[in-house]
Amino acid sequence: MTVSSYGGGTLPASVRSRMVHGVNGLDVHILEAGFESSGRPLALLLHGFPDLAYGWRHLMPLLADAGYHVVAPDQRGFGRTTGWLNDYDAPLEPFSLLNVTRDALGLVSALGHRRTAMLVGHDFGSPVAAYCAVARPDVFPSVVLMSAPFPGPPQFPFDTADIGASPQQHSANARDLSAALAALSPPRIIYQQYLSTREANHDLSHPPQGLRAFLRTFFFVKSADWSGNAPHPLTGSRPDEFAQLPTYYIMERGKTMPENVAPFLPSETDIQACRWLTEPELSVYAEEYGRTGFQGGLQTYRVYADPSLNAELRLFSGRTIDVPSLFIGGKSDWGPYVSPGALDLMGTKATTRMHGIQLIDGAGHWIQQEQPARLSAVLLDFATEVAGAEHANG
Repeated sequence: MTVSSYGGGTLPASVRSRMVHGVNGLDVHILEAGFESSGRPLALLLHGFPDLAYGWRHLMPLLADAGYHVVAPDQRGFGRTTGWLNDYDAPLEPFSLLNVTRDALGLVSALGHRRTAMLVGHDFGSPVAAYCAVARPDVFPSVVLMSAPFPGPPQFPFDTADIGASPQQHSANARDLSAALAALSPPRIIYQQYLSTREANHDLSHPPQGLRAFLRTFFFVKSADWSGNAPHPLTGSRPDEFAQLPTYYIMERGKTMPENVAPFLPSETDIQACRWLTEPELSVYAEEYGRTGFQGGLQTYRVYADPSLNAELRLFSGRTIDVPSLFIGGKSDWGPYVSPGALDLMGTKATTRMHGIQLIDGAGHWIQQEQPARLSAVLLDFATEVAGAEHANG
């Protein structure tokens, strides 16, 4: 395990960077806090796109102060973690949800822990955390999902022996929605479809406004700092409902993501007022993505659309998250509503011990950066509830 310098002096003093070698074929870059003494319970934090382990930097000292050994990895395809192929034409199987779940399991083991005391997944990290809890509840005995609700594993059709069933219904629905969005004026495209294209990595890596300005705008427009975010549940998957979403989710067709967000570049006043992502902190993102590009993270979106990789998730058809769970969103984040009905399915069908849904004031999509103190309080309250229930049952 190799300790490294990282972050250009922007990491909290209690957070260190190091490499953990030989984890499910990867050399994993982690940020770590609460490492000074052994025996602390493990808090594992899984980031999303286009984030890094670095996105947890504000939260990590708070959890370490509460007694945790806090670990945030650069997930497969991101940052300084190596051992994956940075190529659009590389096989997608290593990026499958089940393999990235194995990455998390392997990291817990490599760190010398038998189980986590806290597992938190944000954005793409949310389904990874969910499958950790579905597949290995012995290792991941509680789970917190952030921004992206988990509607449950894909299901096999039930009781269809006599009537038959179309196995391609999901693909047909996606095609119909894509065609309907393209027919709007102006034509639109859902962001997952765009981010799955061969061109997306070049578009994001070489934006006309420059990488730094693109990242600054993308973080801004998806945060509570942008006054245009007024999220609410959609009433269905109709194109007119989706058209209410901002153009960073339902994009103007024919424009790249950088072109879609360019009109929302924050003012210099907004930038200077942004204490959760200072200019030196933004430099870390710009340097990391400037070095790696975005393809590793973009493979995630292609995995979602791959029939064979979705089919393997049916191994868990009918399974639920049966460990204590919690969902956290930002009050200014559209993320919980991008998949209509997913939030309700999570509470009614995908989980059996859901402790509720918490929406945090003053936060958009980047909850752990925008409101780390409020998030820490919610996480620690949940951990206390879980521990209390275990003690009562034990």
